[in-house]
Amino acid sequence: MKHAAPMAFAMSLIALSAAQAAESPPKTPAPSPDKASATATASPNRGVIFSPESSTSEGSVTVGGQKIDYRAVAGTIVVHPKGWDDAAAREAQEKADTKSADKDLDDASNPKAEASMFYVAYFKNGVPSPDRPVTFVYNGGPGSSSVWLHMGAWGPRRVITEDDTHTPAAPYRVVDNAYSLLDVTDLVFVDAPGTGFSRIAGKDKEKAFYGVDADAYAFGQFILGFLSQYGRWNSPKYLFGESYGTPRSAVLVNELETDHDVDFNGVILLSQILNFDLSPDEPEFNPGTDQPYIVALPTYAATAWYHNRLPGPKPDLDALLRDVEQFATTDYAAALQQGSELSPERRQAIAQRLGQFTGLPVDYILKADLRINGGEFEKMLQDPQGLTTGRLDTRFSGPPLDPLSKEAEYDPQSAAISSAYVSAFNAYVRDTLHFGGDRTYKPEISLGKFWSADHQPPGAHSPQRGILNVMPDLASAMKYNPQLKVMLLGGYFDLATPFYEGWYEMHHLQIPASLTGNIEYRYYRSGHMVYAHEESLKKMHDDVAGFIRQTDNLGR
Repeated sequence: MKHAAPMAFAMSLIALSAAQAAESPPKTPAPSPDKASATATASPNRGVIFSPESSTSEGSVTVGGQKIDYRAVAGTIVVHPKGWDDAAAREAQEKADTKSADKDLDDASNPKAEASMFYVAYFKNGVPSPDRPVTFVYNGGPGSSSVWLHMGAWGPRRVITEDDTHTPAAPYRVVDNAYSLLDVTDLVFVDAPGTGFSRIAGKDKEKAFYGVDADAYAFGQFILGFLSQYGRWNSPKYLFGESYGTPRSAVLVNELETDHDVDFNGVILLSQILNFDLSPDEPEFNPGTDQPYIVALPTYAATAWYHNRLPGPKPDLDALLRDVEQFATTDYAAALQQGSELSPERRQAIAQRLGQFTGLPVDYILKADLRINGGEFEKMLQDPQGLTTGRLDTRFSGPPLDPLSKEAEYDPQSAAISSAYVSAFNAYVRDTLHFGGDRTYKPEISLGKFWSADHQPPGAHSPQRGILNVMPDLASAMKYNPQLKVMLLGGYFDLATPFYEGWYEMHHLQIPASLTGNIEYRYYRSGHMVYAHEESLKKMHDDVAGFIRQTDNLGR
């Protein structure tokens, strides 16, 4: 997916493609002779395996009635895993070049792992760098490129898709993005190692980059390299991550602040999941943990409301959600906590209330022991109509792949819009940004057999195994930098990372009461990809732009 997930313990959280991440390092393409605006340059971060490359172009976009002229740079920055010694690596390279390499060294014939991370940066023309915020933008997966946020949310060009149905096949319509964030910040869209045009190579390359801590370290090295290469050390700085990009941001901001003395002005979290114990994907394999059912219930209710599956007159959505949140955290939570001690009468009463809020049959709820996971809800809600409900955005529906399945077997929303995003970007990056040539852009890759969920949280003496929870990382970053501001964005119709899950996490951070005011919350009538609904995208732009203006310390 464009989006979030734990690996072995809940890999179903993201629909990742079957493409492999690793391949031979790409050759630098020659500039097209008929593209005079494209320029090939080399930056100083040359590696042993990869060489950096870039192509520059010019463009403009109008946001809020303001025309913004910008310079776009599509390129790569070479990064290395923790422990890399560039002096030793170059010495080994020199020895290999003279055919006197020590066999005990990782020489040029067996070099240590490195990554070439692809990015597209947009810089507003005519603004001195220190006076302009810079925001690093990425999706999640893990195993997703940034194509979704790039072509759907913040880039200067945006692909148009249908609101809640399958978008017809090509040609797709790409328009100037009136909601781009270029009105308030320069933008850097970053593809994770192995995704998009990013590549990894070298000894133990998967181990070096595919894991919670290894991934965050690579992004940190990319950001540090970018700040140096483009002279942006004194600019206001922001992270914008979606889905798995939110736990990446939590680990990343803490690492940059505490290990590298780089404070950020703000962290913006779209479709958040920091504690994967709260995921509605397959919580039945972690019995005794009932919180996933509680935090998913408001999204179940919002979805039933959208599809007119609730009994009686259609209520106001905001009022409905207030009632559901109250029930979920009181009567429902208490009933689940009782386990087998819950009386038959109380069990029946709770099932009746769940039926009223979810539109599911009471006998089905009882058979499920009052506990319905996300896949089961997606399968059952519109099953009488012969439809499967979406996961990333439950406003979407599609025919079931297997009418007899227990859970939904695919995501109708992902199926409905992915081709438009991928096709539009592949054309845009080559025709407008003049990068890529004949190499393959990988929107998503499969990391299931490579990804390590082990994570060393702040204060721990060694990596911790088990279900990932990076709430301590974000709490540490906020305490280390008490001026750090955080914005949480979510969609009511998101069953990959339910909006109330993020709210619950933020209200359980290990931070003093004095820092709770540093967190803002904004919710929209959309799904995981809030920007897939144009009205919500407009509101989200205004909210994020306001957040940046209030926190960039530029004294407007």
